[in-house]
Amino acid sequence: MNAKQISHFPIEDNTNGWSRVLPMRRPNPALAGLHKVDWVVIGAGYAGLAAARRLAENRPDDSIALLDAGEVGENASGRNSGFAIDLPHVVGSSMDELDGSHRYMALARAAIAYHETQIERYNIDCDWSKPGKYQTACSAQGVTELLEPFARELEALNEPFSWIDKADLDKRLGTTHFKAAIYTPGCRLLNPAALVRGLADNLPENVSVYENTPVTRFNSGAEISLTTAGGEVRAKQMILGVNAFAEQFGFYRRRLLPFAANASLSRQLTDAERDTIGCEENWGVTPANAFAAITMRYTQDHRILIRNNIYYNPSMRETASYQGKIARRHKRLFDERFPMLPQVEMEYTWTGFICLSQNGAPGFGRLADNIHTSICQNAIGVTKGTTGGMLAADMACGIDNELIGFMQSLGEPSRLPMQPFLGIGVRARMAWELWRARKEV
Repeated sequence: MNAKQISHFPIEDNTNGWSRVLPMRRPNPALAGLHKVDWVVIGAGYAGLAAARRLAENRPDDSIALLDAGEVGENASGRNSGFAIDLPHVVGSSMDELDGSHRYMALARAAIAYHETQIERYNIDCDWSKPGKYQTACSAQGVTELLEPFARELEALNEPFSWIDKADLDKRLGTTHFKAAIYTPGCRLLNPAALVRGLADNLPENVSVYENTPVTRFNSGAEISLTTAGGEVRAKQMILGVNAFAEQFGFYRRRLLPFAANASLSRQLTDAERDTIGCEENWGVTPANAFAAITMRYTQDHRILIRNNIYYNPSMRETASYQGKIARRHKRLFDERFPMLPQVEMEYTWTGFICLSQNGAPGFGRLADNIHTSICQNAIGVTKGTTGGMLAADMACGIDNELIGFMQSLGEPSRLPMQPFLGIGVRARMAWELWRARKEV
């Protein structure tokens, strides 16, 4: 039996704006005592929740324990920008690359359909809407080098899209900041913390959810044993859905890149302020270069979200003083885009941690006879994490599903250099991305 001591856990700092605009929620109790189950799932994010539900559907007579180190909706799954994106970020021109993009879209759209089924079935109030999204550029260079290739890729995929010129875009978004955009209709927008809460609170009866239950010791072998502060779980099979924390369990060593992303959510706009910008519908904006430029949203409850400043953060920790600095930066960026709203402040600012791989591949599949995984969503957790969790459960249950092959076709995370060369290389690449996209900020 292999044993791992685990000492590095997610930190809940009570700053997540998506949660703080919601009603208070009582978390499930932490694990106490010894529990023997058929399955254990670690991590109650998109992958873990989807895996637990699919296991319950596949094996209704089996017992399933779902453990999360914090509270549902408070970690990475509830801290993203709230986009369920149906399109790949990068598309090539060869037939193999186009086939890969079609498989990617099938995976993403399976996740969107899954969420819409659960939202309707359980009446989950998470501000789910279908406005599509705008891929924007701020400069003529951005239009030429970023948007035009994106349009050619969409044409190659036979995907619907519209060019939005500046005059029309100004009216739609309520800001004159952008030069042009490509609109695609398939993206959904949501409050991610509300969706994760709703999914966790409506799991089948054979799933037991334990929150505030970090695993401190992991033993693998013929039987899985997980020790926590208050108890122990012994299981026949395990599905791991903890993203970059998978290294703590001994998996994907030197293959995962933990990054941090910071976001701010404004206070609600008054009726007069809403009239000033003239927006009638909620909208979402993604930049052509997500590392350097700004993701924005206008929410259904009339707030404006700004996400900016994605950076390498192997400790997966951030300080309150740095978040204060980010809040001031986001206020400046807001004022540049909405100078007509000088009194609007950023009400909440938070940090979320994402897991990337050098080659953009997920950590998916069988790690041992009784261990499967779905991690490393490369900042597309709402869709890729959800589908990965469902498919990991199907694979573990021996269920044939065409999408398993689609997920496997995305590859696996590539090997990374040793430190300090890794940190130097990642930071140099980020500096290059920031310089290259300097006109898009």
